[in-house]
Amino acid sequence: MIERLVPATVACADTFVDVPDSLMWPAEAALVAGAVEKRRREFGTVRHCARQALAKLGVPPVAVLPGEKREPQWPPNIVGSMTHCAGYRGASVAHRIDALTLGIDAEPHGALPNGVLETIALPRELHLLAALAAADPGTCWDRLLFCAKESTYKAWFPLARRWLGFEDASVDLHRDGTFTVSLRVPGPLVAGSELRGFAGQWLVHDGLMLTSICLPAEPPPG
Repeated sequence: MIERLVPATVACADTFVDVPDSLMWPAEAALVAGAVEKRRREFGTVRHCARQALAKLGVPPVAVLPGEKREPQWPPNIVGSMTHCAGYRGASVAHRIDALTLGIDAEPHGALPNGVLETIALPRELHLLAALAAADPGTCWDRLLFCAKESTYKAWFPLARRWLGFEDASVDLHRDGTFTVSLRVPGPLVAGSELRGFAGQWLVHDGLMLTSICLPAEPPPG
């Protein structure tokens, strides 16, 4: 499904079922050897998806290991993002000449647990969510906001190499399947200019919410 939210230059792979632990590479399996089965399955399956996506780019299979901040470490000149939630695993990758960063996230299409929204949303976002819910009560806009902010962090970190809190990015969700992000902290330099935000897309399908951010290597013609 995630391929519906990214440019054609981005390769994707996803699945709704887990693969056997045996498909993990030894270095991956060692990291979750003591974890519960659920954790091992999601960890291994999402990396299997990553290798499938890399193969579509013609990149040989590799172990996808986490970095110091748990970010996936990709082969040279590759950018990517992975996500997993109940019933879904997915990965997206691209050559660095096509994209500077990617951020994808998946969440179950259901309301956030009590108390979570207040910890992730800015006052202006709460007002926006109320208006969106009034216009379209069938969409769990609070969960979609969380999903969009998770994609934002995943796209931000490879460029900035530092933390980005929920309060550090202001998200505008649009009913047409897009969203925009305004950074509230100084961004890294990208192509000689300070990064000030992102543009993303979202989708609700089969009980899932998916969000995606792709920052192209070159600005779109305009």
